[in-house]
Amino acid sequence: MSNTPSLNRRGFLRAAAIAVAAGTVGTVGAALPQARAQGAILGTVIDYSAGVPSAAAVKAAGHLGAVRYVSGRRPGAEWMLGKPLTAAETQDFANHGLAVASVYQYGKDATADWKQGALGAATHAPQAISYHRAAGGPTGRPIYVAIDDNPTRAQYDTQIRPYLQAFQGALQVAGYQTGVYGNYSVIDWAVQDGIGQYFWMHNWGSNGQIHPRTTLHQIRIDKDTIEGIGIDINNVYAQDWGQWTPGQAQPQSAIPASATNAIPSLPNSSSLSQEQIQQGVDLVRKLTNL
Repeated sequence: MSNTPSLNRRGFLRAAAIAVAAGTVGTVGAALPQARAQGAILGTVIDYSAGVPSAAAVKAAGHLGAVRYVSGRRPGAEWMLGKPLTAAETQDFANHGLAVASVYQYGKDATADWKQGALGAATHAPQAISYHRAAGGPTGRPIYVAIDDNPTRAQYDTQIRPYLQAFQGALQVAGYQTGVYGNYSVIDWAVQDGIGQYFWMHNWGSNGQIHPRTTLHQIRIDKDTIEGIGIDINNVYAQDWGQWTPGQAQPQSAIPASATNAIPSLPNSSSLSQEQIQQGVDLVRKLTNL
């Protein structure tokens, strides 16, 4: 049973805003159910952005489903006709016995989302949640947050960790879990910091290793097609890889119980800048009004 004191709505919103701004909500991730690798490959799922293959073709190719983008097309990437995920696509998958998982990535390379640090979550987390919901995504499921790089430890400490912590805080406030897409080191560091419940590993900088907490492992990029659309292939290591189908939505409230339980104590708000606190307030308002 949680020792968290009960909070009224106003108190909760302020607590959540401060916690999100400080990135402290993410530190409770280790206490939540964890999706662990099972040691055996259970099947494959695909990911893609250049277009949308039919569910029938995906099933015929032998895949369990797909990880799909709950993010828009960044400037200069108008060719990404598969962004964002739509309700029509998820229903097509469900009709064919397939499932999807959600991933957020807007920027890349010089414009990578994580380079905005903790305050970037105020922009990116509400977008991820809005696209996820619009496609029929339920609460209680993870949204993978993409770290599509081979970062240094210094970049992780100063930019990626704050970004992931704040993003996880935002997801928890809205009733979701967190997935992390990254290489071996990013996953290892995130696990140590209690960030994430699901982990999707890519090979860039992983030096041939597979992290023991890997849920999905991206093994082949840009070498396969379905219906002429380029796809990436991923091994599945857990029965629960973050998948969902439309219609699974859980009852929602303005303040999910999981979010209340996710705030064991308040950080000292005096250690935060007014800008950080305001960003947290704005973010929580966005999330609770989605």
